[in-house]
Amino acid sequence: METQVFGGEHHTGRIARPLWNAMWNGFRCRCPKCGEGKLFSAFLKIAPACDRCGEEFHHHRADDLPAYLVVVIVGHVIIGAFMGVEANSSLSTWQHLAIWAPLTVIMSLALLRPVKGAVVGLQWALYMHGFGGETDAIDTHPEA
Repeated sequence: METQVFGGEHHTGRIARPLWNAMWNGFRCRCPKCGEGKLFSAFLKIAPACDRCGEEFHHHRADDLPAYLVVVIVGHVIIGAFMGVEANSSLSTWQHLAIWAPLTVIMSLALLRPVKGAVVGLQWALYMHGFGGETDAIDTHPEA
């Protein structure tokens, strides 16, 4: 497919996919294309393809981005809440530990799957990592 450049942007003649809708569908652990099929076959394992529309997911590459995003989100929420509670109460260290450690683990586990789904939805909407029909170029000479 021929690429045209207009105002610094590359246009490949592809139909624009709805970014926010795809990410929302992924966040709900649904197919980014149809919004109905299951995106996951296990807790964090992406299904090879949508069971409704047949869109293939096997080539996605979310890698560590979902985990990094979850750390940032949970870290900001927990630290902000901890500082607010600390400023307005006199809880002991063990009481803080009893509150914030389980809450951190629960929030992290609850967000990891939806955030990974949103990342896969982002990749699908932007035709990344095989979602556009092409294969990723492999760097045969990685820097040491």
